[in-house]
Amino acid sequence: MSTLTGDPARTAIRPVAADRVRQIVVIASAVAALAGAVVGSGLVGGTPIPEVAGGALSADATLLAPAGPAFAIWSVIYAGLVLYAIWQALPSQAGRERQRRVGYWMVASLLLNAAWILSVQAGLLALSVAVIAALLVVLIVTFARLRVYPGGTMADAILFDGTTGLYLGWVMVATVANIAAGLTQAGFDGFGWSPHAWGLVVVAVVAVVCCALAVWDRGRFAPAVASAWGLAWIGVSRLNGALPS
Repeated sequence: MSTLTGDPARTAIRPVAADRVRQIVVIASAVAALAGAVVGSGLVGGTPIPEVAGGALSADATLLAPAGPAFAIWSVIYAGLVLYAIWQALPSQAGRERQRRVGYWMVASLLLNAAWILSVQAGLLALSVAVIAALLVVLIVTFARLRVYPGGTMADAILFDGTTGLYLGWVMVATVANIAAGLTQAGFDGFGWSPHAWGLVVVAVVAVVCCALAVWDRGRFAPAVASAWGLAWIGVSRLNGALPS
């Protein structure tokens, strides 16, 4: 084996067939996720996400639903994911330990992303909650693995750490919004707590977790930025929407 540096994360090991397969699978998964996003936007036959399941995921469906403009962050995340997929397919990335350790976790996140869109398009809100919860777990594992195997290059910082951080931070907010929608549809009574009390507790927990992630990850703020974006638009939705708080 030949190496470029002594840093395990930047070690270049001679690629094997499995590395090429992984690169192709990542590309295919990114295409699937992008196709799902197009369908979910309503551009190609699909129903816009706020209109699916009887409007259960609309901005005014629950107190934890972000206002519509919040979802613009997906454009940034998808752009980062596409660039990541292209970058990881370069010959220089094939044998890198970091790519090997994280590649299939990224595949899982991309496929779960597409699966979530399919589930809500089918009106299966309960299934969508399970899918997005699985996506959140996968992204947490991915984020942790990236910390264990730091990159040390600008491309790593932007395409790997930055994109994954934004992805994780936003999915944290999307998960609580999705769970709130599912519980509302199921008739959850809050165990006697008011919706406003639950909303405040959940927002506070998300904010604390995001700050903790930033500290744990040596000051990388991508997850906190994405979550702050989502939480801010929840606030906007509550100030200006049909469910003010």
